[in-house]
Amino acid sequence: MQHRAQEVIDLCRELAGFTEEPGHTTRTFLSPPMRDVHRELGSRMEQLGMSVTVDAAGNLRGFYPARTPGARRVIIGSHLDTVPHAGAFDGILGVVMGIAMVDALTSLRMPFGIEVVGFSEEEGVRFGVPFIGSRALAGTLDETLLGVRDSQGVSAADAIRSFGLDPARLPEARMADNTLGYLEVHIEQGPVLESLNYPLGVVETIVGQSRLIVSFIGKSGHAGTTSMDLRRDALAAAARWITSVESIAQSTPGLVATVGRLEIDPNARNVIAGSVRASLDVRHSQDTIRHQAVDRMLKEAKQTATDRGLKLEEQQQLDQPAVSMDATLVKRLAQAVKTAGYPVHHMSSGAGHDAMILATKIPTAMLFLRSPGGISHHPDENVLAEDVTAALNAGMHFLEQWESHLD
Repeated sequence: MQHRAQEVIDLCRELAGFTEEPGHTTRTFLSPPMRDVHRELGSRMEQLGMSVTVDAAGNLRGFYPARTPGARRVIIGSHLDTVPHAGAFDGILGVVMGIAMVDALTSLRMPFGIEVVGFSEEEGVRFGVPFIGSRALAGTLDETLLGVRDSQGVSAADAIRSFGLDPARLPEARMADNTLGYLEVHIEQGPVLESLNYPLGVVETIVGQSRLIVSFIGKSGHAGTTSMDLRRDALAAAARWITSVESIAQSTPGLVATVGRLEIDPNARNVIAGSVRASLDVRHSQDTIRHQAVDRMLKEAKQTATDRGLKLEEQQQLDQPAVSMDATLVKRLAQAVKTAGYPVHHMSSGAGHDAMILATKIPTAMLFLRSPGGISHHPDENVLAEDVTAALNAGMHFLEQWESHLD
């Protein structure tokens, strides 16, 4: 598996060059470089005897048939989109790993088909709402989501059409009724496995997420002629509130909260900020604690706005419950890791993944690879060849486990 592991790494780095920004890896939902990714991965799928399609949500899907027609299938996959200025492995590693696992079968047919899916969107960068690709497979991509617009005013439905696809055919993107389950292989994106010196982790739970836009609306004014007592500075209000968000998170065990993006108007050095749109991202493994924290943060925002004579607006973009992986598949995946000769470590995921969408519909398992330095969403993101080897070995044993437990 060592040579195959290096091929996986090399291909991921090659695909990182398909980008909207020269010199950086940035690839959002159905942007032009996604066609290049589809072409490269689709060609490799076809060489392995897989039938290749792109569904109406822009998901790349390669199907490796079972021994007998009409047999059930297993889905292996992850996402093809990235955050701005990303690394080479987040998401796309799981798709390349699925192709590598089919390759490792060396033309052997299993009693179930294998569908490798590269989801068109998971990060939520372009439209502020994540999981467009996996929602299509789950059948939960509704008209409201199709109507959301990006910063250029383009709706998700229009983006689908511009890519040459038909949103009216989205019902056809739903996963097959006879799907046995889903496996996602992903880098950890954190430091836990490296701190333990373990190559792999078996995910038991993916934390719940709240994403909101909180807007402070004040009044612009000249920076030199508006006295301090007459100002309604939206940025000063947002700054005060951001520190309260941090304080609430620090005082709540297991909670993480981030204000990662500000849109400031007019965003000029000599003008008082008239309005600020701030993103809010809150995560916890227990939904009740997460919701309580969000309520406290919004209460602080309202109080800050009131104290400073500002208007406050809030918009919820995502309320994703915490999701547990399938207990049976978690047990089998742990056994596969052990059989492959590696220590078993059960863990939660602090990041969201397509697995949390599919887990509401079908049995789902998730395998983490160590992230050197705990780095992700950054150009320095990396994986170790020995860890990719470990994941391939464990993945193949997992398929064997699935075969031995078929009904």
